Amino acid sequence: MAELQNGTNVFFLLIGGILVFAMHGGFAFLEVGTVRHKNQVNALVKILVDFAISTTAYFFVGYWIAYGVTFFVSAAGLSGGAEGFAANGFSLVKFFFLCTFAAAIPAIVSGGIAERARFNAQMLATALLVGIAYPLIEGTVWNSNFGLQDGLFKGLLGGNFHDFAGSIVVHAFGGWVALGAVWRLGSRVGRYDKGGVMGIPPSSIPWLAMGSWMLCVGWFGFNVMSSQSVTGISGLVAMNSLMAMVGGILAALIAGKNDPGFVHNGALSGLVAVCAGSDIMHPIGAFITGGVAGYIFVQLFQLATIKWKIDDVLGVWPLHGLCGLWGGIAAGIFGLTALGGMGGVSFASQLVGSLMGAGFGLIAGAVIYSIADVVLGLRMSDEDQRRGADVAIHKISANPEEDVRLGRI
Repeated sequence: MAELQNGTNVFFLLIGGILVFAMHGGFAFLEVGTVRHKNQVNALVKILVDFAISTTAYFFVGYWIAYGVTFFVSAAGLSGGAEGFAANGFSLVKFFFLCTFAAAIPAIVSGGIAERARFNAQMLATALLVGIAYPLIEGTVWNSNFGLQDGLFKGLLGGNFHDFAGSIVVHAFGGWVALGAVWRLGSRVGRYDKGGVMGIPPSSIPWLAMGSWMLCVGWFGFNVMSSQSVTGISGLVAMNSLMAMVGGILAALIAGKNDPGFVHNGALSGLVAVCAGSDIMHPIGAFITGGVAGYIFVQLFQLATIKWKIDDVLGVWPLHGLCGLWGGIAAGIFGLTALGGMGGVSFASQLVGSLMGAGFGLIAGAVIYSIADVVLGLRMSDEDQRRGADVAIHKISANPEEDVRLGRI
């Protein structure tokens, strides 16, 4: 029975890792549909290479920082023979599952700095983010590193900081990193010339929608499989994820006046927000959390890009940064027993922890992308931006056969 239980947990978490891995295709196609046609190849290549660099950095450095585990033992030891490694290779699929979370950070940032970031500089930033910065917040929240959970949150604020599936650890952190990166990089050429705002329409609503759908499907692995065992799985997490998603869709539909970009991102905003409290909220609380997140995304995306002139191409700061921040706080509201939740959370801990996570993300983004800028130069030239990242960086367009046929290249 023990062997069966171990094997079942390995399979369970492996499926979760595969679902979250598939979400990276969603990140790619969401960006492909949002950027201009001349930057579509770059979007696809970035997300895939980001994943490869993230995995390498996390395997050799990041996972050790977060959990104190290294993989410099024999294959037999990794499969369960060495101290600290569970039977049937469970510890290895746990790494795979958590690695897909870690790789989401540069995938989030990629959408904010699209169309004008140099490739090699972005890859350097990815290695620093996933190898050093992200494991610090991950280990603090999910492995109780540095004593903040017991000392600050439980000791002074009434309860551990609760983030079941990453509203703060992944999304708020990634979104605020993106804000720091956008600040360092500046806006796309022509976007805010002469004090005005040049509208840049998305290249493909169907690709944007496909990206959103892929992310939504994978999100049920992202949230539900965060229990990391079959015995810990809860249908409440699935129900709350569903209700938050539809709440985000409906709120974005109304606030965004039927705009398809807002609708498809509204689904994601609700899912971002519910991650932290998906295991403790009542479904009605999750629905409200998602609805507020959908409204936040629509309003703050417009304010940021039009009034504040923050050239965040995919709106990753309002989507992940602000909706994630709201989700961490919402877990301390709708997780309370007085509002139908499971309890065991403190509003003060959720508020302080959420703000700390967002603040750390902003600082990490500003520092790491400044380093990448100084070392390799972060911004593409104006001429390369006009040509597009596809030709300027990868020497090929999204439709090379058509370009040859029409004599464009």
